[in-house]
Amino acid sequence: MAVLTKKLALRSGNQMVAEGAIKAGCKFFAGYPITPASGIYKGLIDLLPVNDGIAVSSPDEISALAYCVGASMRGFKSMTATSGPGWALMIETVQYALITETPVVICVVQRLGPCTGGATQGGQGDILITEFATSGGFTIPVLYPSTAAECYEMTIEAFNWAEKYRTPVVLLSDKEIGMTTESIDYNALEDIKQVNREVIKHDDPMIDKWKMYGFDSPDMIAKFAEIGGKVKVTATGSAHNAMGNLKKNDPETISTIKHLEDKIQAHKDEMVRVKLDAEADAETLVISFGITARTMKDAVKLARSKGVKVSSLTIHSMFPIPEEAITSAAAECSRVIIAEENLNGQYRTMLAEILKLKEVIGVNSMGYMITPEDILERIMQ
Repeated sequence: MAVLTKKLALRSGNQMVAEGAIKAGCKFFAGYPITPASGIYKGLIDLLPVNDGIAVSSPDEISALAYCVGASMRGFKSMTATSGPGWALMIETVQYALITETPVVICVVQRLGPCTGGATQGGQGDILITEFATSGGFTIPVLYPSTAAECYEMTIEAFNWAEKYRTPVVLLSDKEIGMTTESIDYNALEDIKQVNREVIKHDDPMIDKWKMYGFDSPDMIAKFAEIGGKVKVTATGSAHNAMGNLKKNDPETISTIKHLEDKIQAHKDEMVRVKLDAEADAETLVISFGITARTMKDAVKLARSKGVKVSSLTIHSMFPIPEEAITSAAAECSRVIIAEENLNGQYRTMLAEILKLKEVIGVNSMGYMITPEDILERIMQ
């Protein structure tokens, strides 16, 4: 029996995002340097030119995402990376990518906010602004790794989701994950198959019935056609029908806009990414994500060493909210502790309705990392 040897290297989360993007087939990156996301910028500036891709240093965050959306419209897998202040500037273009159903990946490496905030201080305060960046409340899929290895794997997942569902996808991270160097065993990384968008050709026998934003059912994703190719494409940020034509107060236009949400909800069960560490007869479930999930795991170990039965759930697919996975994990527990590094428990507010029959306790911090002892104190109460 062959023994798989380890292939070790020291890498930060940001470096692994860059490497994951290459593995996913990314061919275009545009970015503006910003702490703590600049490692992704540097990584792809180095890697893309030697992997048949293009990397552009843009004059600001607004143009960075606009360049990426334009490149994706031409058929190139594209991504950018930023932090909270940059994301705030990108919001209009995020909505343009959403309504034109243009695949693009945006990595948001969080830091302390608001506004410019603390460039070298960590935080998990961009959870709601990344999800609710659109007028109308449409779901933007959000993935959140908690280790450097997961940064690699979930970057590939983010590209796959963007391509499969024709949508912008956010890869959420934080300063500690992005800038901390860890030992990576490349042979232990999950081998995730690359997904590419379905493309319509001008000589396709169904071309006469094809519509750029068309659908016959909630789960249908229309085949993509690149701008500038042999198939006519109409792209606009205004409300449009299935062909992309502006028609106000038209039932088809409203249906086309509604489908932006319907298609995500129709596929949400395919997008569940959680890790449950369940203990029989546990009365307490602890939920967390990102760097705080690692703190949570240490706290759970400490509690179990004291004879306390406790389970934990790491959330990776933040949105769409994995409701069934959360309610199932919490089913036999009387209380749920949610740990997150922000002022008032942003994700906790999102889970309040589905956990309304449980005692829900928040562990929060701002400007400093939550410690295992902070979580342990609540577990022991």
